[in-house]
Amino acid sequence: MRTISCVSTPTRLLPRLAVITAGLVLTLSPLFFSGCAATSKPAASVYSPANFEIPATDEGLPGAGPIRRADWFKKTWRERRESFAATAQKDQGSIVFLGDSITQGWKDKLETSFAGLPVSNRGLSGDTSRGLLLRLPEDVLSLNPRGVVLLIGTNDLEEGAAPEVIASNVKKVIDALHQQNAQMPVVLCAVMPSSLSKKRPADQIKQLNKLYRAVVRDQPQVTYLDTWTLFANAQGDAKAEEFPDLLHPNDVGYAKWTGALRPVLATLGFLDTEPDHFQLEPGFVSLFNGKDLSGWGYRPTSKQDIASAERWQKSDPEAAVWPVVTSPVNFDGKTITSENRFRAINGRLVVTTPPEYRKIQQLSTQREFSKDFVLKLEFRATPNADSGVYIRGPQLQCRDYLLAGPYKHLQRYKAGDWNEIEVIVKDNVAHCTCNGEVLEEALKIPASGPIGLEGDRGQMEYRRIRIKESP
Repeated sequence: MRTISCVSTPTRLLPRLAVITAGLVLTLSPLFFSGCAATSKPAASVYSPANFEIPATDEGLPGAGPIRRADWFKKTWRERRESFAATAQKDQGSIVFLGDSITQGWKDKLETSFAGLPVSNRGLSGDTSRGLLLRLPEDVLSLNPRGVVLLIGTNDLEEGAAPEVIASNVKKVIDALHQQNAQMPVVLCAVMPSSLSKKRPADQIKQLNKLYRAVVRDQPQVTYLDTWTLFANAQGDAKAEEFPDLLHPNDVGYAKWTGALRPVLATLGFLDTEPDHFQLEPGFVSLFNGKDLSGWGYRPTSKQDIASAERWQKSDPEAAVWPVVTSPVNFDGKTITSENRFRAINGRLVVTTPPEYRKIQQLSTQREFSKDFVLKLEFRATPNADSGVYIRGPQLQCRDYLLAGPYKHLQRYKAGDWNEIEVIVKDNVAHCTCNGEVLEEALKIPASGPIGLEGDRGQMEYRRIRIKESP
């Protein structure tokens, strides 16, 4: 029997990251649910030949649902886990990418996709969420990981598991990760689309992802990443040009997944750790100093917005959370708002993904602007992110445009990368462009008001926010 001891995680090991993606699953042994965290040990004391064999029956195993036992899977399970044991010492303190064949298929390209990060691939072809629970202590927790990228669930569906069972297993994974380290960030990627022909129908995948969002609701250490919308076609299935067999991504698909993960990993402190040394153009003044939220704050919620929120929430059970601000709040000298939604990180003003999935909040400049001006800023969105830029009050939608709209016609928009918005205001009319393409030809705005940034769904980063006012 393996021994488990109750230990605290040293502060120096923080932050941790767990990235959970639909298609990859962590597995836990019954011992792991004893309420104590597994200690980090040398690989030789954690692995034994018996660990490489799948138990003959489900009796006493954690979780519920299918564990595969076909001969090909037994062979894959044994060989992959032997290879994991062989690199366990080298992979100590790495960011673990955990899942099934979608993760395993990243192969050596994982290191080049996230150059500079210590990463380890713990994908195991054919695995299910319950299988991940079973192997979690040895394959993940024993590595004392800095983070875990998790994608799981697609093979469970092929085996006939109910979405509720799969989501319950994923919850056990998250609980176990936080049992080891309560501060561990977790990125939960949505199960990627597939096809009915693969026994993975779109309606079941959408239901499973909905349950995943419910599992992580109100868990600030968990970030849900919408890797379903990223890849789904109009029918909700995988696209052959990105998933040739309608199950596994090709190089194009992996590149898109990489682009979706990088902004989240940056916000968690693993990438883009150097300050932005951008130089202002002549005549421009920065509205964001890149270091803290000085000059920004919350303004009281308008009666119109309160009424809109009430109507929405009464008519739609999935309506966004919409907190009401009753008095002004300023964040001078602070790097983060009180509820952690807006953060200043290395030159970026980050609107983080809300654990509620959708949450309407607005951060505004304390200053108001009444002269004609040119406003410039850059933004980077996670898949299907929904944000906005307020110009003296009216909102210019700032989203992951090609997925979230409303400007799906854009030819120069760069998904997962930085894009520039320019707003030219003259005589209370705003001409708005993205990378030189027109968003709004003539948006009417009031004579005076602040500049604001909205948070709704997904993560949105802003940087180089600057303004040039007319004399």
